Amino acid sequence: MRKLSMDELNRKSVHEFREAEKMPVVVVLDNIRSMHNVGSVFRTADAFLLRGIYLCGYTPRPPHRDIHKTALGATETVEWKYAETTVEAVQKLKEDGYQVYAIEQVQNSIPLHQFDVNQHGPVAVVFGNEVSGVEQEVIKLCDGCIEIPQLGMKHSLNISVAAGIVLWELVRSKV
Repeated sequence: MRKLSMDELNRKSVHEFREAEKMPVVVVLDNIRSMHNVGSVFRTADAFLLRGIYLCGYTPRPPHRDIHKTALGATETVEWKYAETTVEAVQKLKEDGYQVYAIEQVQNSIPLHQFDVNQHGPVAVVFGNEVSGVEQEVIKLCDGCIEIPQLGMKHSLNISVAAGIVLWELVRSKV
């Protein structure tokens, strides 16, 4: 085996990224505190060619060096919007034809491995605050909740880790 060079990775330019057909997935960040988590989600959204990100409430917004530190330029490629509240973002996405799912542990949640993204039109996924998760008011507006099955003593993941797992599952059938 040989590690690929940067040229062999066939990376898109900023222009090529913006012009490329995107995966029909939008991420909604519900009052995320950490700029590093926000930057990491930008980077993941770029890696999987997602349509965009909604930054809601007090979620930090670019430009900021601490977001840039983990985003590594993805704030320049991934389209993002700001909404004062996550409720506002979810309502707008639903008006635009998205089915919206919170990534949360709730009664009757759908295990991630049983969620078939191909049975849906465009999908938006809401990731919640590092401590309190997705707000109940937002959950009520969602079409359902998706849960990442966890087997150990801890039953939560860092938002950037959860985003990586969920977003890969949503796009992997399309690559």
